Amino acid sequence: MNLLRHLLLRIVAVALLCLLATTAYVLVSSNQAARQATWRVTESLGKQLSFQQLQMRSGFGHALPFPDFTLWKQTRSVAGICVHFAATGSQKTYNLCNGAELPGTPVPSSFEALYRWFFNPGLALHQAITFKGLEYGVLTVTPSAEMEITQAWENIRRLLGLSVTTVFAVCCLVYLSIRRALRPAQTLVKGLGNLEQGQLSYRLPKFELIEWQRIAEAVNQLAASQQQLLSDRQRLAIQLLETQEEERRYLARELHDEFGQCLAAINAVTASIAQTAEERCPELLAETGQISQITQHLLIGVRGLLARLRPAELDGLGLKASLEGLVSAWNARGGGTRYRLVISGDCAALPEALALTLFRIIQECLTNIAKHAAASHAEVRLAISPGAVELDIADDGIATRLPFPPHTGIGLLGIRERASALAGWLELSLVQPHGLRVEVWLPLGPSTGVQT
Repeated sequence: MNLLRHLLLRIVAVALLCLLATTAYVLVSSNQAARQATWRVTESLGKQLSFQQLQMRSGFGHALPFPDFTLWKQTRSVAGICVHFAATGSQKTYNLCNGAELPGTPVPSSFEALYRWFFNPGLALHQAITFKGLEYGVLTVTPSAEMEITQAWENIRRLLGLSVTTVFAVCCLVYLSIRRALRPAQTLVKGLGNLEQGQLSYRLPKFELIEWQRIAEAVNQLAASQQQLLSDRQRLAIQLLETQEEERRYLARELHDEFGQCLAAINAVTASIAQTAEERCPELLAETGQISQITQHLLIGVRGLLARLRPAELDGLGLKASLEGLVSAWNARGGGTRYRLVISGDCAALPEALALTLFRIIQECLTNIAKHAAASHAEVRLAISPGAVELDIADDGIATRLPFPPHTGIGLLGIRERASALAGWLELSLVQPHGLRVEVWLPLGPSTGVQT
């Protein structure tokens, strides 16, 4: 609508400029027509008086008194003209006015003042009446200024009426035509809004105008391309996560089977050496004890790595038991933060990829809370519905503003990538009076690549 109003204003402005130019032309033409009429009357009367002198000198025709304006009075060619003749060498003057009634429409005083200021109406013309080198008098023809102004106003009034009607009709036609032509713009804007919100399956309809149709085809092609790219990206992201988890599973198996077995063997050999040393060389008992402590420390570290790489509960007992074990482990570590887990819905209904993603996200969030939040309480809420999974993790830590500095947030970036890979989203917000809330939404359905 703004474009439509802008076009209408420009049309009206151009029409007003044209109207002003036409008005000026009409006024100038009216003034010139009035002066030409006065000049024609002056020239005609001058010829009549000169011809009368010819008749008087030659003795032809009736001897009429000079000057004789009978013929001019009979023709009445121009209304509102006053004639004045001053004889040479005499005080006699002759005056005659060809009056006419003014039109009934009154002339505005502002127009009359403006016309008088520009054109000086009622300007008299003078012509000397001569015959054979002798001057017999001066003829003065004075047009009626009121008649000229009235005629000019009538011309302008008719022009204004026609112009206003024309401009109004043109504006109506332009408004209806442009409104009909721009109507698809609303559909186009709505479609772009849908695409902006991520509804890449939306397609614009066909339009009558070829220009709109070309735009719609370009937008639909772009949406299809973006939809295909997003689908490929999600598929690649899922494959990447699966590859990553497979590597984690492999590393966990190698640590458990190889490194763990080696540490257990070292621990057994150390025990045998300690037993032999107790009988034959007691001074070696201290070194064997240190080896046993180092081995035990490595075993504890390996168990922690195994828990980080691939929790045994996730494969054996499922997501709920794994999360309960994870939260219990963090509570057992102390550190001043108490963790609480609330689960609603059936975790067993979740596919493996989604369950693993949720576990990794919660694991990363709890690690971030322990490292950076300095919180006293943290709560994990997991809600599972038939169409989506909602995860809400909130703490009462030291966070007071968003966004975080650029050099932080690597863990959050990983969470965002995991959610995006499954066609979900991540949103961060502050908890009053301080603290951070992490909200993750993951859909369940064929479009995400995750089937229930």
